[in-house]
Amino acid sequence: MKVLFLGGCGEMAAAMLPLLRDDDVIESITLADISGERARTVAAQWGPRFRGIEVDASWHDQLVGAMAGHECVVNYIGPFYRFEKPCAAAAIEAGVPYVSIADDYDAFLNVWELEDAARAANVKILSGFGNSPGLTQILAKVGYLSMDTPREIRVNWGAGSNEKVGPANILHVMHLMTGKTLQWRDGRRAWVQTGDGKKLVNFPEPVCEIPVFYTGHAESVTLPMFLPGLRYVSLHGGTNPAWIFPFVSFLSQFGITKTHARRSATLKFMSPFLPLFSGSSDPNKSVGRIEVTGTHQGQFAERIYTYVGHIAHITSVPCYLAVRGLLAGEFDGKPGGVYAPERIVDDPSAFVEKARGLGIEIHTVE
Repeated sequence: MKVLFLGGCGEMAAAMLPLLRDDDVIESITLADISGERARTVAAQWGPRFRGIEVDASWHDQLVGAMAGHECVVNYIGPFYRFEKPCAAAAIEAGVPYVSIADDYDAFLNVWELEDAARAANVKILSGFGNSPGLTQILAKVGYLSMDTPREIRVNWGAGSNEKVGPANILHVMHLMTGKTLQWRDGRRAWVQTGDGKKLVNFPEPVCEIPVFYTGHAESVTLPMFLPGLRYVSLHGGTNPAWIFPFVSFLSQFGITKTHARRSATLKFMSPFLPLFSGSSDPNKSVGRIEVTGTHQGQFAERIYTYVGHIAHITSVPCYLAVRGLLAGEFDGKPGGVYAPERIVDDPSAFVEKARGLGIEIHTVE
């Protein structure tokens, strides 16, 4: 099996590379980067099954050509509000299954527009298989399936400021704290202001208790779409230290994070000051907490799931398991289409156990 890894030389990709390298089913991995030299240098570090090529994700024909001859495309190129739909569209044209770690709520709404094209081409587009979104929906589905009548899902995530992230992650933070995003209220979509909805959430160490806010991730869009009967779905995120998201929200009020061009200019201006956003004592791990409530056997039921780990690892493990599932034929019974994790994974408990087996610390409270 041959895998094309778009964005395979970035910070987030570092944890994915050993998973692909150690999988005997995968015979070759093509690392694609906008810098061919960097792609070849990184590929040389990982052994003979790796090779590097230059690919500009904004060039459709080059994307399609690079995908040809592979059995799966993995996409880590962000920000995903810009690159998810065009990369998925290229995969559909190339006829190659696709897995991404796309995290923006509007990235999923955009790629969902390709549902009919993907179905017609019989190509599976797996969007949002990171930690949040990704593992969060898998855990939410575990709780959902454990109840006779699940009603509410609250997804919360927290990021340690000492995590290693690239420029796309910073652009993503600016985006997810700008404008409005979708939540689910009384069984219908509701637009809310990002940065509102402040509440305190007690996460696992080292993040611990922090304030979290409405943020533009995809869970509050996809969970109501694919898990029927829910009356309420919320999505909150935050950081430790806690002041970072309110600061970004404050910047957004002046319009300087409104567009990709403005975010890029802001990032360029702020780059020399980024070390000020984290201190030596700040956490270097990220966390999630998913709360599912409803009724079971006539009684109130609540399930709480938490996880913790380095962001590159907890993002890459769900993505790898999705790739492995595609290559192993686990999803062969599904038609072509656009899939969020909870739509395509029929046995979320088995998926969670595999994630635990690959080193993600996951805890359950009932």
